[in-house]
Amino acid sequence: MPFEPPPYLSELTLEQIAGEVAARKLPPLENWNPEREGESQMRIAADGRWFHEGSPIKREAMVRAFSTLLSRDAEGRHWLVTPTERLEIEVEDAAFIATDAAQKDGNLAFRLNTDELVIAGPEHRLRAAGSVNAPALYLHVRRGCEARLNRSTWQQLAEIALAQGDGGFVESGGTRFSLLPQ
Repeated sequence: MPFEPPPYLSELTLEQIAGEVAARKLPPLENWNPEREGESQMRIAADGRWFHEGSPIKREAMVRAFSTLLSRDAEGRHWLVTPTERLEIEVEDAAFIATDAAQKDGNLAFRLNTDELVIAGPEHRLRAAGSVNAPALYLHVRRGCEARLNRSTWQQLAEIALAQGDGGFVESGGTRFSLLPQ
């Protein structure tokens, strides 16, 4: 069955976005205790491209499948987890890239480079890093993994903050987030 990406965020209501999020079935990594641990020979570049043994992974479906198996531990290491293996994966910056944002009914929805949708809020927090002159915004996706907002998505949030007259802050899911590093 071919993958059908969700429609553009601008075409969806918050209820439709929430339905897409709820319909996404993820593997139960939390229930798995793999015996084998090792290296995956995989890398996620800062621009979101995936590599295996130095060669780009060109099949988007494979990247989407692998992305559902990602977790990050307390030391900041990223892992691909299956029922039998836990393999470390090198991540240059963030495991995902947020490529689009939309404000819907007072909430912020994001599309990731894997076509996954995430609604910012208490469980999916925005984090400002970097410096005031070179800010970087990250969205918690799941299991410790984050998405870095690309330049256009960061600009979308800045425009939302300016329109609200909120001085560098945005709100979503009842939570207020700063767009500026502290």
